[in-house]
Amino acid sequence: MTRVAIIGGHGKIALRLATILAARGDQVTSIIRNPEHAADVAATGAVPVVADIETLDTTGIATAISEHDAVVWSAGAGGGDQARTYSVDRDAAIRSMDAAVRAGVHRYVMVSYFGAGPDHGVPEDNSFHAYAEAKAAADTYLRSTDLQWTILGPSRLTDDEGSGKVSLGGDRTEGDEVSRDNVAQVAAEVLARPETAHKVIEFNDGDTPIPDAVARA
Repeated sequence: MTRVAIIGGHGKIALRLATILAARGDQVTSIIRNPEHAADVAATGAVPVVADIETLDTTGIATAISEHDAVVWSAGAGGGDQARTYSVDRDAAIRSMDAAVRAGVHRYVMVSYFGAGPDHGVPEDNSFHAYAEAKAAADTYLRSTDLQWTILGPSRLTDDEGSGKVSLGGDRTEGDEVSRDNVAQVAAEVLARPETAHKVIEFNDGDTPIPDAVARA
């Protein structure tokens, strides 16, 4: 049994991931900001913990994730407010990495996006720019740590039913997409495979069964 802490536990991917992990016997803690979401989280089989990651300092986050084997960052500000985007998607994410080191939780899985990085190419006048900058900073920082990190880069997300199959890498093109179901399945597979540490896995919906795709990543 693996003990997994999911930060951003009420997100659509996080709820799906918690369901998968709990069903296979993992012990899941889902960290959420809004106590009204606790019932939704509990329904997945995870234990809800109410904590505002945006305002917690490194010590506070370390306390929330201590005694776990892995952390999954699946939180996000949700766009719109640039200041909050930087506060959550960059600053809080980086604090969570420092907290994982402090708490001795060495496995860290980051849910990012396909094409994230310093050369993301999103113009400053695009509403996505702040998010792209925040994720670039967070992902770059994660890669500099001693954590056993894996960065997941799904393309445009949909709520379609998961096929259980993806396509890895390549150049992202307009129209590429992936279901949140499949993203959750990829995250679950990565958590079960320590050999995926120090890898960036970018993917779309595709034709390769997820276990096979992750094994080849």
